Amino acid sequence: MSFGLYAAGFAIVIVGLVYGASLMHVPAQWIAVGAIVMLGVGILTGVKATRQKDPPA
Repeated sequence: MSFGLYAAGFAIVIVGLVYGASLMHVPAQWIAVGAIVMLGVGILTGVKATRQKDPPA
């Protein structure tokens, strides 16, 4: 459940950045590139922050 909350929060951040970039008249291909990179960073940090530690052997 915490990964879902993390992903939803990161999606809101990405939407806000995309909207801001469009208001600044950034070309659409650069907005798409930035959104894809941010999505990848969000997935990586979300998995790292919410994964469970392995039990000791």
